[in-house]
Amino acid sequence: MRHYLYPLIALGLLAGCTGNAGQQDQQGRADTFYSSQYSGNDHGQKPHSDNQRENNTGEYRSTGNASLLDVKLPARLDNQTVRYKAITIYYNKYYHVPNCVAYELTNTQVSMADAPDAQKRENYQFNRDPQVAGCPDWWEYKETGYDRGHMAPAMDMRWDRTAMEQCFLMTNICPQNHELNDGEWRHMEEAIHTWARSARRLVIFTGPVLEGNMKKMGKKNDIAVPNQFYKVVYAPEQDRAIAFLFRNEKAPNSWTNYAVTIDQVERLTGIDFLASLPDDSETVVEAKQNIKDWPRYYPRR
Repeated sequence: MRHYLYPLIALGLLAGCTGNAGQQDQQGRADTFYSSQYSGNDHGQKPHSDNQRENNTGEYRSTGNASLLDVKLPARLDNQTVRYKAITIYYNKYYHVPNCVAYELTNTQVSMADAPDAQKRENYQFNRDPQVAGCPDWWEYKETGYDRGHMAPAMDMRWDRTAMEQCFLMTNICPQNHELNDGEWRHMEEAIHTWARSARRLVIFTGPVLEGNMKKMGKKNDIAVPNQFYKVVYAPEQDRAIAFLFRNEKAPNSWTNYAVTIDQVERLTGIDFLASLPDDSETVVEAKQNIKDWPRYYPRR
């Protein structure tokens, strides 16, 4: 009997090693991609340089020097560009919120984020980034009546510890109405999360519409409360895009009713989101808003 057990034990150990190797290889590929050219310091940041944008991994490339995560901001917006491991933040020190947050979401990352051993949201806390001018402390949102609304959502960053830590930095946060944040905005983000599986790769831009008539909040009464928020989604392999625009209040209708064109968001914000695409391609893509081009998603309500 004993001589039959030895082969079984050996096979079990081999299977366990193979599974662990697969997990490590998957995490290794993600780490290699995100540690490419922006891993110069503790936050994985590197100063803005248009001559150093092409990624050596070939994971995303575009025409010219810019990556798909690079946007063109209007001159009226103060900006500090911060490159974290998984997200790029264009931060406005005068409004104390981001102008725009850009990141890529792949099917591999979604699989890792949805795995049983993925990072848990409850293990992370909001923190100030001392390297970014105008970044508020987490406690400045206390008793304001607004949520600390993630622009790049935590559900998309659960594949990696550093990505989760950095998405909880206050540079990624805006004052958001709770019923919006936990309602149709969340349902839209859940849909986008699932879209990455079939699209294989999405490039996402999200943030507030910064206008002159915003009210202020916080202990110093200097944090702008946006009137609207946008989400722009581009699927490079399918060359299709869609955008969403929400008022900073409870959304009474389904998230699908808030689909707009990228052109509409660009007119409101002054931001050129897909600046690295050829002009003729950008013109076509940014004029579409057909929600039926995207997989259906039915959120749990």
